[in-house]
Amino acid sequence: MPNNPIGGLGHVPVAVYACAPTAVAVRDGERRCRHYAGARHWHVAGAWSDLDPAVPLDERPGWQAIASALSTGMIRGIIVGAFSHVAADAAQFAGLGVLIRDRGGFLVHAADTLPRRTPGELQRRRDITDASSGWSPWGDTPQADTS
Repeated sequence: MPNNPIGGLGHVPVAVYACAPTAVAVRDGERRCRHYAGARHWHVAGAWSDLDPAVPLDERPGWQAIASALSTGMIRGIIVGAFSHVAADAAQFAGLGVLIRDRGGFLVHAADTLPRRTPGELQRRRDITDASSGWSPWGDTPQADTS
């Protein structure tokens, strides 16, 4: 399976992971992760969670299941609701990302912000789609005879 770049689009199987002290916070983290995956057309192969962030990461049952899914190839990436679900700070999160990348996967967190859109992006996307389908805004244009 090709390894799509982080932030890329494609049908990449990913895991959703959330770890927070309350069920409400876990559900909120999972919702953000699913939205993040959906915006990139990634397939959520499973969702795991733990309720005690004080437990070391490698001892959490949900995280152990994700590590197993990554090692068996069931998933290619892991989306977490926030840095704090798996790390104490951004540097520790980056280090964990390197470990996961060394095992053939990727780690991202579901940012609270929407993906950045540029002015005119929607119209450019429509133009590209129309052009690829053969439709022209200028009506029927004569086609060269290739016979």
